[in-house]
Amino acid sequence: MLQASKSSSTPASSASPLQVVERACPARLSPLETWLQVGLVYALIEAALWTPVGRPNTFCILAAVAGILICTRSAPFSAREMGIAVPSAPAVGWIVFGGILLAAAIPLLSRMLGDNLGPAHRLPLRQACLYAVWALAQQFVLQSFFYVRLESLLSGRWPVLLTALMFSVSHIPNYVLTFSSFAAALFFCEMFRRYRNLFVLGAVHAGLGVLMAANFSDSVMHHMRVGIGFLRFHP
Repeated sequence: MLQASKSSSTPASSASPLQVVERACPARLSPLETWLQVGLVYALIEAALWTPVGRPNTFCILAAVAGILICTRSAPFSAREMGIAVPSAPAVGWIVFGGILLAAAIPLLSRMLGDNLGPAHRLPLRQACLYAVWALAQQFVLQSFFYVRLESLLSGRWPVLLTALMFSVSHIPNYVLTFSSFAAALFFCEMFRRYRNLFVLGAVHAGLGVLMAANFSDSVMHHMRVGIGFLRFHP
């Protein structure tokens, strides 16, 4: 009996590399779990944008942050899949090149708006640095949270389109940011799909945001606010 027991058991050292990897990697989320995570976090973000400053707003912000952190911590996606990696030379080149093209379009868009009158909201260096951190955080939520989940659910370019649309809707009712963020997010998501790097996208996002603030007046941008903050803005 003892000999039979030994022969029927498989030592851990004899397991194949594939079996070891399968045991080390968590199982993929089910479609229902993935949609629930996307929907819940997006609803909390929208609630944070549309509730007045106060306890409800603070609760929505903290709940959204907690939801993102908890779902990310337990997610089956690798750091590489989430874009947390050293960028390759082609990634840097193409992302920066595309960012320059988008940057060149910003002054043209500004001149097309007849109501773009008055002083712009120029950011001091300290605020610009803080915005760069915020831009990277937005890219993490946009790409490493929403895009990778939608990519696991949808095929083709649908994840790119839907993620860009969600990003754009979150900028309502600031019509300039709603339009420009959709175009920028299409670029961001496509570059992320190809090159899987968060950091270069965050840097380009920061540069585009500072340029938007410098080219559009507060009469249009309301200090680049969105949601209820845009509606309640008073210069």
